Amino acid sequence: MNAENKNWLFVKIYTDRGIYGWGEGSLEGQEKAVEQAIQIFGERIIGEDPRRIERLWQVLYRHGFWRGGIILNSALGAIDIALWDILGKFLGCPIYQLFGGQIRKKIRAYTHVKDAEHATKLKNSGFTALKAGGWPDQQYHLWDETTLRDHILSIQSVLGKSVDLIFENHGISSPSRAARQISSIDDLNLLWFEEPTPPDNLDALARVRENKFKTDLAAGERLFTRWGFRRLIERQLVDIIQPDVIHCGGLSEIRKIASMAETYYIKLAPHNPRGPIATAASLHLCSTIPNFLILEHLQSEPWFRKVQKEPIKIDSGYFEIPPKPGLGIDLDETVILSNPYKAITYKGAFYGDGGIADV
Repeated sequence: MNAENKNWLFVKIYTDRGIYGWGEGSLEGQEKAVEQAIQIFGERIIGEDPRRIERLWQVLYRHGFWRGGIILNSALGAIDIALWDILGKFLGCPIYQLFGGQIRKKIRAYTHVKDAEHATKLKNSGFTALKAGGWPDQQYHLWDETTLRDHILSIQSVLGKSVDLIFENHGISSPSRAARQISSIDDLNLLWFEEPTPPDNLDALARVRENKFKTDLAAGERLFTRWGFRRLIERQLVDIIQPDVIHCGGLSEIRKIASMAETYYIKLAPHNPRGPIATAASLHLCSTIPNFLILEHLQSEPWFRKVQKEPIKIDSGYFEIPPKPGLGIDLDETVILSNPYKAITYKGAFYGDGGIADV
C-alpha cells in the first residue's frame, strides 16, 4: 500500500478455522523483494499449525540454509507477527497477555522534528520527546560541530525542559568525527545520540564509546536477530538498543533480544517508522518488557489512521495499547487496494566533490 512518501507491505495469513492474522514487512525501497520472500516462506508453512510459532520461526530461519539479512528477516518478521495475531484471536486475548501481561498501561512515543518551528507544533500536539537529524535534504553530512550545536540549541529553545530531544546521526560519521560531534553537545542533556558510526564495524563504535561521554549512545536499527545484537550488547557499546520488530525477525525474536539487553541494564527504544501493524506489534512488546524506554512513531497521516478500522489512539505523546484479541487492530482492505504500491526512488547523499556519502 502506498502512503504518499512511503509504501507499507502487509501480509494476511488465513487459517482453516476462519481466523486470520495481520503482519507487516515494510522496508523502504525493498518492498518488492520482501514480498517475494514472504511468498516463498509462506509456501513452506502451508498446512502447518499456526499456533506452533517458535517451531515455524525455527523452520523458516534454519531450513533455508541461507540465513539472515534484511530481506529474509523482514519476511520472517512479517509472518511471525501474523502468527501471534492468530494465536491471540484463537485464545481470545491480546498478545500482551500471551507475553505475561502488561508491565505498563500506556506507551511513550517520540516523533521526528525538522527545526524549531516544527518543534513548536509537535510540542503543542502533546509529544514529550522529539528526534532531530536524519534529514538528507538539510545536508546534514556537511554540518560541522558548531552548526550541529546551533541546530540542537535552536530546537531546545522552544521545547523547554518538558520535552526530551534526541539526535539521529544515521551512522554517517567516522569515529573521530562522531566523537567531536558528541563532545560539542555533551552538555545539552540529550536523551541519546543515535548511530554515531556505520553499523558494519562495531570496533568503530567502540572508539566512540571509549570517550565516556555523559550522553547516552543508541544503535541497532540495522542489526538483525539476537546473533546480530550479541556483540553490541555483550560489549556494552551502547546504553540503548533499537531493534525493529519487522527487521529483527518478528515479535518472537525481539523479545529474546530485549531479554539479552536486560541482563546488561540496556534499555530498548524500538525502531518503528512503520505502518499500523508494526506499531501495534511494538506496543504489545513495549507493554511487557521491563527495559522499555520509548517507541519511535513516524507520523504518516492521513493513511496511518485511514487504513485502520479502529485506529490506535495516541494522546499527549502516549499510545494506548489495543485491548482486543491478537494485535487488537484490523485493516480496511478497500483502503489498501485504493492506494496501490508506487515505486519510490529514495534520495542519496553526496559530498561537495560528488563523492558518495552514507544516508
